[in-house]
Amino acid sequence: MEAAKFARHWLPFCREHNIMERSPRVYFESNSHHLSIPQFEKIKMMYEDMKMKVEHVIDKGEISDDQQHQAFNKWTKSFSRTDHPTVIQIMSYEQVILDKRKDTDISGQLMPNLIYVSREKSKTSPHHFKAGALNVLLRVSAVMTNAPIILTQDCDMYSNDPQTPLRILCYFSDPALKSNLAFIQFPQRFHGLNRDDIYASEYKRLFKINSMGFDGLKGPNYVGSGCFFRRRALLGGPSTPVPPEIPELGPDHVVRKPIISQEILSLAHRVAGCNYENQTGWGSQSGFRYGSLVEDFYTGYRLQCEGWKSLFCNPERAAFLGDVPITLFDVLSQCKRWCIGFFEVAFSKYNTLIFGSQSMGVLMSLAYSHYALWPIWCIPVTFYSFLPQLALLNQVSIFPKITEPWFFLYVFLFLGAYGQDFLDFVLDGGTVRKWWNAQRMWMIRGLSCYLFSSIEYLLKSVGISTHGFSLTSKVVDDEQSKRYGQGIFEFGVPSPLFVPLTVAAIINLFSFLLVLTQFFSGKNTEGLCLQMILTGSIVLNCLPVYGAIGLRNDAGKMPTQITIISTFVSVALYYASSLCL
Repeated sequence: MEAAKFARHWLPFCREHNIMERSPRVYFESNSHHLSIPQFEKIKMMYEDMKMKVEHVIDKGEISDDQQHQAFNKWTKSFSRTDHPTVIQIMSYEQVILDKRKDTDISGQLMPNLIYVSREKSKTSPHHFKAGALNVLLRVSAVMTNAPIILTQDCDMYSNDPQTPLRILCYFSDPALKSNLAFIQFPQRFHGLNRDDIYASEYKRLFKINSMGFDGLKGPNYVGSGCFFRRRALLGGPSTPVPPEIPELGPDHVVRKPIISQEILSLAHRVAGCNYENQTGWGSQSGFRYGSLVEDFYTGYRLQCEGWKSLFCNPERAAFLGDVPITLFDVLSQCKRWCIGFFEVAFSKYNTLIFGSQSMGVLMSLAYSHYALWPIWCIPVTFYSFLPQLALLNQVSIFPKITEPWFFLYVFLFLGAYGQDFLDFVLDGGTVRKWWNAQRMWMIRGLSCYLFSSIEYLLKSVGISTHGFSLTSKVVDDEQSKRYGQGIFEFGVPSPLFVPLTVAAIINLFSFLLVLTQFFSGKNTEGLCLQMILTGSIVLNCLPVYGAIGLRNDAGKMPTQITIISTFVSVALYYASSLCL
């Protein structure tokens, strides 16, 4: 309601001054001294006042008497996050805010519909997380307006270019594309990244480089945000539509009654009920698909298996921008959730290798399998992080000597793989430091979220509960933001995710120092050359870990218990390897 009031002033201000960043928070932070624009200070004060009102209500936990309104009478003491009825509230100035003026801004232009939807939830009915919420919004919007184009957007993303809808309409209106074009995906791009992107949160390959490769086939995968859908695409294949349970949900249905009518509101509440989907094809044949934690990846994959295509739109100016996690724990937790979801797709009846190759060809099948099997990188990364180093500590050579022909094969594969990756990254506008951090994070993810997600999925598959395996992120504070801006890794949360990484850092450091000492003392280390190079590269990648263990004294350093556990594990691995080797 407060946002709707503020928008009556904010939207005309943006149009008058051609403001591209439609997030007032971002605009005022980046233009704090832009006093040449008329009414700048007035609009900024209105925004700050809106923030204070909202934050006051959140802190207090209730609406004050002067803010009481019929909309809030629907909330009762019996409400909880997991058990409450449907709430649908139209943010109309006549109906909600009790402003007798028409729904226009201060310049007289009509305001867009703003509708609050809180779907019904019950402890006895699965709610299917984000996919379930999207399907409720899909149905509620169908009975209210049934607009043919839908934008899905994460709550931490904002519009960076108001011309974006016009751009996508050019594609959706193209007669050569419209028959089987399901969605148009924009790359996820972010503001607030530190200079060298220390956590590789940009995911340049996932959101941009590989998406361009997908676009040369049947189109990019859906990445959950910044994506415009054709409503019809979510209701069956191009030539095999799924008949809706009620005609009001059909893509060709024309809504002839106002959205404030009792009939429309009653139907909207009905389709938002937690039991509406029972005995229907929602989540399996229509709508956003259930069965994976990565509902975006799974939905885009299933749509393309049905015969739909997509387009990748990557304008020079980012269409949308979003926030990034600023602690290592948040980054790894997010990636672990993705990896479990990928496994759920890879080992389902719609697996990307068999079902995918039959439905959309080998190349698209392999492209999707690259992500569906993403977590298995933990196997080679873990082996290469421990086995050569433990062998090195015991003076055992497992790679070819410099004088052997096989040595050059290893060098060729190493330089070729890293050279191609570096070239792709730099040609897409990346810097050398960002590329190096991306390689570091690939190793860190392999030893943490890839490994733990594989273990967690395996345990779930055999019926072993993993309740409590995932830890909750702590609240981000100003000190964390400061350290992130300075490019300092944040380890402050004691998490098992850090144990394999710390163990690898300790073992690699000691094995590298041991062989380096032997090299300078004149001992023959020719057969250990490749192992030294591999160990040295891992030591360089682990420099933030060493600093967090022994040099830092701030709240973001490596927790002491993680260091102690990792040291014991390292010693145990050394003695175990000595016995085996």
